[in-house]
Amino acid sequence: MSGLSVIIITYNEEENIKDCLESVNWADEIVVIDSFSSDRTVEIARQFTPKVFQSEWTNFSQQKSSALERASSEWVLWIDADERATPELKGEILAILNSRVPEFDGYYISRRNHYFGKWIRNCGWYPDYQLRLFRRTKGRFNERIVHESVIVDGKKGYLRSSLNHYSYKNFSDHLDRIDRFSSLAAEQMLKDGKRARVSDLLFRPLVRFVRMYLIRMGYLDGVYGLIVSLLGSFYVFAKYLKLWELSREKFD
Repeated sequence: MSGLSVIIITYNEEENIKDCLESVNWADEIVVIDSFSSDRTVEIARQFTPKVFQSEWTNFSQQKSSALERASSEWVLWIDADERATPELKGEILAILNSRVPEFDGYYISRRNHYFGKWIRNCGWYPDYQLRLFRRTKGRFNERIVHESVIVDGKKGYLRSSLNHYSYKNFSDHLDRIDRFSSLAAEQMLKDGKRARVSDLLFRPLVRFVRMYLIRMGYLDGVYGLIVSLLGSFYVFAKYLKLWELSREKFD
């Protein structure tokens, strides 16, 4: 049987980390990289694993790369502190680890994104496949400020089971994250050489709303789908507005 390392990055995740770690305590190894939390995150994490390290925050990609460097098993599963591995996912992963020659070097896993206690099945929020399970020697995190992902040198497949994702505590938390992640996204776009136009501010948020609410049938999720679609549109507006602001500061 091949071994499995789970890697997680944290900062002030006292409310989430226990449930997260309990959902993966069947792994051979858990590696936590904490950015000097001021709550009980580290204390709780050390109840589950001795491999808890603290490192000054840089960005998502570098923090996860640091966790990956400390992993020692043949296979790696990366999850966030607000995610939970389901029993079905556990069984599917263990079957892969038990197989003599796994067919793939990396696997995409779907996420059930929950919003105010409701699983959002539409809006493009499900199945929300992300490459999360991979051979340690075949995978690496790309160098992005935000929305980082794993690059796997080899064949990739899909698992049937899902992660549960509980990303927002409340409406205020959602707005805070929009503010934070739109800033990071704008910074990444500027780094990529992009600039915001008036048409981006006018039409891209509208296109995002139409895609989420109508094309991806967010209306089937009722008021939750409407809220998710509106805030998705607002995120796009904030991202391009901040890109416009950064462009002025750089080029004016």
